[in-house]
Amino acid sequence: MTARGWFLFSLMGVVWGIPYLMIKVAVDAPLSPSMVVFTRCALGAALLLPFAIRAGGLLHTIRSHWLPMLAFACIEIIGPWFTLTDAERHLSSSTAGLLIAGVPIVGVVLSRAFGNTEHLSARRVTGLALGLAGVAVLTVPHLTGGDARSLGEVFLTVLGYATAPLIASRWLKDVPTLQLIVPCLTLAALVYAPAAAMTWPSAMPSTSVLVSLLALGAICTALAFVAFLELIKEVGPTRATVFTYVNPAVAVAAGALFLGEDLTWGIGAAFTLILAGSVLATAGPVRRAPARPVTWSTRQTSRADGRVESP
Repeated sequence: MTARGWFLFSLMGVVWGIPYLMIKVAVDAPLSPSMVVFTRCALGAALLLPFAIRAGGLLHTIRSHWLPMLAFACIEIIGPWFTLTDAERHLSSSTAGLLIAGVPIVGVVLSRAFGNTEHLSARRVTGLALGLAGVAVLTVPHLTGGDARSLGEVFLTVLGYATAPLIASRWLKDVPTLQLIVPCLTLAALVYAPAAAMTWPSAMPSTSVLVSLLALGAICTALAFVAFLELIKEVGPTRATVFTYVNPAVAVAAGALFLGEDLTWGIGAAFTLILAGSVLATAGPVRRAPARPVTWSTRQTSRADGRVESP
């Protein structure tokens, strides 16, 4: 993977590892899931809209790609962001982040249904397995305090997160990043605006809640989506989602820093497995040295007397 790819991968590991904590702060305020999703999408769209307009071609892009853009918006944003946010009313932020790490495995399975021919070498399969093992080590101690509905909502989120990159890679790969994400965020904000209005808080939320919403919209939505779509173009849809193996470690670390959760040896071991798995799973194909072309000089043979003779 290129230096640019590693930078985008590392950035995504962080900016989509911290939303779970921020969502938890917001829904515990309590704000409704619809309110959280609306605020996040509206703020992200508002921040990116001026850049999309300046780049030009926004309306033409919508007219020519509206169907796959609609599918991407529904599968990546409108559905998963609500189910994830609603699930965190009953699940801890760490648990939600840990469960989302199943995205790469689901993505590998679904990629075959989408006709994706991206090669999975033994090294990448080993990386996926190591990452999944690390997630399992982290997940088992944290799978408490949730009900079947909440866990089901997270798994629906995983399915959406695994499917959307495949749609983007197959039907939207030539669409500029801003021209894709701004309409999708705007649509999502419009969808949740009525429900958000009906559940508008009666009092001003606390500073911590406002900061969480601001960070969700500016960092975890506007910045993150630009980086995510560029990462898909850089390394492909299957490899791009492997950053979700890093997200659980970030989520657990955030819980330890801000919620006082314990850091154990098991977490340290899992973090090592996750990082090792990420390196292997995102590795590109092994480059083989090209065969040396046969030329006149290489076909020459030596006679016993030391003189060179051509066959």
